[in-house]
Amino acid sequence: MQTHQIANYKANEIIRKCVHCGFCLATCPTYQLLGSELDSPRGRIYLIKSSLERNDFSTKSIKHLDRCLTCRSCETTCPSGVEYSKLADIGREFVEQKRPVWQKVMRYSVRKLLTTPVLFNPIGFVAKHSNKQGRVITPSENSKKVLLLGGCVQGVLAPNINHSVKNILAKLGFEAIETPQKQCCGAIDQHLSAEHDALEKVKINIDSWLIQQVDTIISSASGCGLMVKDYPSLFDESDPYYQKAKHISKKTQDIAEFLVDKDLSQLNLEKANISYHEPCTLQHGQKLAGLVDSILQQLGYTPAPVKDSHLCCGSAGTYSIFQPKLSQVLKSNKLKHLQAANPDMIVTANIGCLMHLQKDSKIPVKHWVELLDN
Repeated sequence: MQTHQIANYKANEIIRKCVHCGFCLATCPTYQLLGSELDSPRGRIYLIKSSLERNDFSTKSIKHLDRCLTCRSCETTCPSGVEYSKLADIGREFVEQKRPVWQKVMRYSVRKLLTTPVLFNPIGFVAKHSNKQGRVITPSENSKKVLLLGGCVQGVLAPNINHSVKNILAKLGFEAIETPQKQCCGAIDQHLSAEHDALEKVKINIDSWLIQQVDTIISSASGCGLMVKDYPSLFDESDPYYQKAKHISKKTQDIAEFLVDKDLSQLNLEKANISYHEPCTLQHGQKLAGLVDSILQQLGYTPAPVKDSHLCCGSAGTYSIFQPKLSQVLKSNKLKHLQAANPDMIVTANIGCLMHLQKDSKIPVKHWVELLDN
């Protein structure tokens, strides 16, 4: 795609990779629902391009950019390697200046609510999905240490997830040091165009985690894991934090990546017929499509085939808050496909997807690691 006088070098480079092929249209959830070119990745790229070239835009651009889930399904499909999600962040930050004041206030309030423990915890306690289940397995004294991301909401909403992770790791000879709730990964701020606040959190995390004498940082929430793996992209290569961010990124693994080559035969498994929902942040963001499914199959589970498994469930971080109608349609479609085989349980790999799906599902929804700590 030809560009003219776009000052942002990164945006210009990304836009020029787009060849108008339209492959992204077939995998974009919002285009599939709305049928509008402006609600497709190609259409949004054009909106961002026009805005940056003219240094001006209409408020309609905000609407179309806000409708994007940033699921990155288009990146998986794109034959030209267009880094759409990075361009979307640039575009959203640019158009933020014309956002109505009431929207800015609402977005700021949601950001602070979700990332400030003293504000979120009372609400999170009421909306809690599950409590810790089962005994705590104490790691042996000579266990190798790993860092486990606690998350800003997961520990309150579903504490059994990391409880199970720590038990599984203890059985495998590892001690998990869990990060405190206040160490938010920064994803919520980043995706709501609050780059300054996101970078503050990211730098604090980097400095804190570098002190830890661990070789591996484990995430059990695929959204958080993706954000941490993306830390280097937030800094210029000349920034002192760039190399630090690369170091942290290389150490970070989703729990599935960490477990895939381990001997899991000693674990006590919960017997259940399951359907597995693969989060967008895992399959499109971290490029780990099929990994959890393969582990589950090796353990004797047979996840039911799920139609349109590449499409988003509609959670997408704060998307379900700001785009409730579209989010609800996506969730209904996803649950229809997940429940088609009448499973005993639906499992997933991200706290946002879990909470979103469980709200309208009569079938229990759990994190897949909870199956391994029965």
